[in-house]
Amino acid sequence: MLKISPKKGRLLVAEPGILNDSSFNKAIILLTEHTENNSVGFVLNKPLDYHINDLLPSINCTFKIYQGGPVEQDNLYFLHRVPQLLDKSIPVSNGVYWGGDFKQLTKLLNKNALDASEIRFFLGYSGWDKQQLADELEENSWFVTENDFDNILSNEEKNLWKDKLLQKGGSYKLWANAPDDFNLN
Repeated sequence: MLKISPKKGRLLVAEPGILNDSSFNKAIILLTEHTENNSVGFVLNKPLDYHINDLLPSINCTFKIYQGGPVEQDNLYFLHRVPQLLDKSIPVSNGVYWGGDFKQLTKLLNKNALDASEIRFFLGYSGWDKQQLADELEENSWFVTENDFDNILSNEEKNLWKDKLLQKGGSYKLWANAPDDFNLN
């Protein structure tokens, strides 16, 4: 099978072999930036026990917050599908945008003008230096795949990793139903 290279808008899928890494166990990461010097992305399927109004009480909204990755976990980031409503949005792919004007976002959230399928919030991000991601791909920590979801922000996070493993097929089908903790098996 042809290996796909990392690229902005593609997905990094954690290989079953990194099940013991708490940050990236069964992770699906949307790459929001990939250059020769670095890569940045957000873990899409690790919800936290927080909502946006837990961290920002002035915002009247209960959208979930996700663990975006181990870097800068004290910063809040967001991906969305409403660039027409948020100035300074950075296009990623498939109708997904990164960031934008936070004052505009706050007004939209307080008016209940956004649906949870249009935005996802993250504490922290996942980042790699110049050669780091290439090394991890070489070590089979990840495989790269296209983001072929119609709206990845509306997909149920519990099934993202499993769905991509089943799509890849072969021996990956065996891992798709693996328990989160092998000690419970």
